[in-house]
Amino acid sequence: MKVAVFHGSPRKGNTYRATNIFMDELSKCGEFCFTEFFMPKDLPDFCTGCTLCLGGQLEKCPNAQYVTPILEAILRADALIFAMPHYGACSMPGAMKNLFDHLDFLVLPVSPRAEIFEKKAFIITTGSGSAAAIKPAKKTLKHWGMNRVYALGIRMHTNLWNKMPKRKQEKYEKALRRSAQRFFKAQKGSPYLSTIFFYHISKFIVRKYVGAGNYPYEYWEEKGYFNKRPF
Repeated sequence: MKVAVFHGSPRKGNTYRATNIFMDELSKCGEFCFTEFFMPKDLPDFCTGCTLCLGGQLEKCPNAQYVTPILEAILRADALIFAMPHYGACSMPGAMKNLFDHLDFLVLPVSPRAEIFEKKAFIITTGSGSAAAIKPAKKTLKHWGMNRVYALGIRMHTNLWNKMPKRKQEKYEKALRRSAQRFFKAQKGSPYLSTIFFYHISKFIVRKYVGAGNYPYEYWEEKGYFNKRPF
């Protein structure tokens, strides 16, 4: 199984350690090939909001040299892992938000990829407000059409894993390994009802308000999405 892993922080702290435990357990379940990206090193520049990608001109993105290999890894992968600590701004780290900003063209009303409807994703966060980091990331992935999105938030109140009592360390490691096993066994199902609803709303908007001769209408027409669902 090919897995693309996105680390939302350059600091190899609690989230990095938790993700490695998760990946280690996955490796015990079968043959895995992990492709890892570290933010912001692998995507150092902010999205400029030029909207070229929203018009189908991905190659003209000012940061295409970074975005293209990331997109290719996502489409090749069987599963995705997003690792992000929770910081004080009550959301995901800015580097991870920048990744999602660059990939905004994957949302259903623009240019969804049929491959993504077959994939599953897992979000790992550590920090006192993990739920606040998980929520926007999970929403974004669902808007891509991701088949299944799972998450585990570890509410830690320390910046060093080894500072926690041994009992807590063992508790969190057990939760991570159990989640990895469940993720490995999780099968593709029917899309979320919200995904199906959003797909049909998107089709209506693209057909009625974008119209022939314009992008993304031409993209949807080329892919056959108007006549047949990509899932």
